[in-house]
This record gives sequence, structure tokens and C-alpha cells, in this order.
Amino acid sequence: MNIRAFKYLSPITMYVLAFLSFTGTGLIVWATLLYAWVLVPIAELLIKPDGKNLNKAAEEVIKKDRLYDYMLYTFVLLQYVALYFFLQSFKNSNLSGWDIAGRIGTMGLLCGTFGINVAHELGHRINKFEQGLAKASLLTSLYMHFFIEHNKGHHKNVATPQDPSSAHYNEPVYLFYFRTITYSYLGAWKIANDEITKSGLPKLHWKNEMLQAQFIQLLLVVSIYLFFGPTVMLYFLIAAFIGILLLETVNYIEHYGLQRKEIAAGKFERALPQHSWNSNHILGRLMLFELSRHSDHHYMASRKYQILQHHPNAPQLPTGYPGSMLMALVPPVWFYVMNRRIKKLGQPE
Repeated sequence: MNIRAFKYLSPITMYVLAFLSFTGTGLIVWATLLYAWVLVPIAELLIKPDGKNLNKAAEEVIKKDRLYDYMLYTFVLLQYVALYFFLQSFKNSNLSGWDIAGRIGTMGLLCGTFGINVAHELGHRINKFEQGLAKASLLTSLYMHFFIEHNKGHHKNVATPQDPSSAHYNEPVYLFYFRTITYSYLGAWKIANDEITKSGLPKLHWKNEMLQAQFIQLLLVVSIYLFFGPTVMLYFLIAAFIGILLLETVNYIEHYGLQRKEIAAGKFERALPQHSWNSNHILGRLMLFELSRHSDHHYMASRKYQILQHHPNAPQLPTGYPGSMLMALVPPVWFYVMNRRIKKLGQPE
């Protein structure tokens, strides 16, 4: 058994803290949020990034080790356990407004960091079981169309004007939210409709992936309404929306201001490591299952998270993903730091 694999179980810390949040009151309710948005960003400013890659022999062994896959499956299960405890936690009618807000924020954090992120990794697999787990994980954020648009739209169009998930130079994250959420959703409908039409079926056929996603998501929301009531349903919707915003903030920092060269009308050079912002900060890497080695992910989308590589020519974020996300929420600070880096890369503005 590969002991080094167990470092990817370290994010269970967040689930433990979330359980305390969902069962306690007062400051402990905010423990998960303080861990993710205060402790981790500060630690990543102090801990040196690790740019080492596995050697070929180790990569071949680790790539075939199913333990890395089983851990992802475990986190999908934990996400549903957390959702249940979150919904149940509001049976206590004596909660303060701060307690309620802390629990909603905590569930939103789990939706963004685990619900969507684990789904992102499993969604790139060709195994139908793993793809099913990806969709189930996305369901907790009501963002199942991400499976369609990300794999069949974003990876094709990344760092081009056709991609709603690639942030433009000098585009504030708050305007980016509106553009990416709206056009990613519409893009997923177009992809799903085109696929069902090519198969000779009408767009409103039950095999249309987007129709399936809308029905399943509606079923979950209605079930929460029936079993837990309208107020708890509203809390869940807010948490799911927070998860969506976290995902889109990640999308924002991953490709901000980077562009692929147009080699012919409507045709662009292949997506290369230099078309994604990379981060080797170890805590963020473990917390997000190596998502922050994003340059290699777009270069080789089929490469599993445990063997993603560092590329020396990939542009580097000034800090890890949690810290970069916080910085993005203050556009003048983000532009001041990142626009200088873009100019050094020689990217067109």
C-alpha cells in the first residue's frame, strides 16, 4: 500500500470541523471557514511552494494505484453525509443569526471545495461509474450542467473569447460571475441539444443530459422542501449558490488574462501549460486534490490528480488558491498584482 496517498485524506479535517459546526453553536460554527480562509492562506504565505515532480517509475506505479480513486469515492459519500447533517442541524430553533450564517457558509464551502471539485476530477474519467459519482457530487451544488460544459466546452475553448469560464484582462470577478454563470449554463444546453439532435432524437427527449439534470436537481430541492420545510430549503439554496460562486472564483483565477494565439479564423493553438495559472503551494494542492496544478491539467486533461506535474514555463500565482481567491474579491488589489505578471508574460491586453 502506498502510504504517501494518505496525504490526500488531510481534507477530512474540514469535514470534522463542519460536523462541529453543524452540531455546535458560537465560534465553533465558524471553525471550518476560519480554517479555509484564514489559517490556510496565512500558512501558504509562509510555506515554500513545492515544484518537484514524480520520476517516471514512481508515476507509473502511482497512476495505477486504486487507493487514490477510492479516496475520491469516499469524499463523494462524505459530501452527502455532510448535507444530511446540515439539513438536520436546523431542527434546533434556538440558533442565532450568526449560527445560521456560519452553517450555511460552511456547507457552501463544502459544496465548492469538495462537491464540485471532486466532481471535476471524476468527471474527466471515462468510467461510467465515476462519471455518475461526478454528477452526484455536482448535485449537492445544483450545478450538474458543469459536467457537460466543462468537459465539452471549457477544455476545448479555454483561454479564447469563446470560453465564458476564462476571465478577461481587467475583468472584475463580480462581472465575471454574471458572464460565466449565464453563458456556461446556456452553453451546456447547446452542447446537450446538439448531441441529442445528432443521435436522431428530439431536443426534449428524456435522454437529453440537460433535461435529466434539471429534473434530478428539482427532485432534490422538492425533497428538501417536503422533509425539512421551506426555510431549510432556502438555506440549502444559499449554500449551493455559495458553492457555485467558489467554483467560478476558481475559474476566474485559473485563466485570468491568458490567451491562446489565433492561428486561423476561429482556430487557436493547442492549450499549453502557459494558458493556465499554476500554484505549487502544498496546502491548496492537498485541499483541492491538485487542482492548483492546473497548467498540466489543461495540457493533459486525462492525467489523474495524483500525477499532475509542474511545468517551469507555466505562469505562477503569487500564492495558493485560497489566498488568490480572497485577493480576487478585491479587484484593485488583484489587478495590481496580476496585471504586472501578465505584462511580464508578454500576453496581449
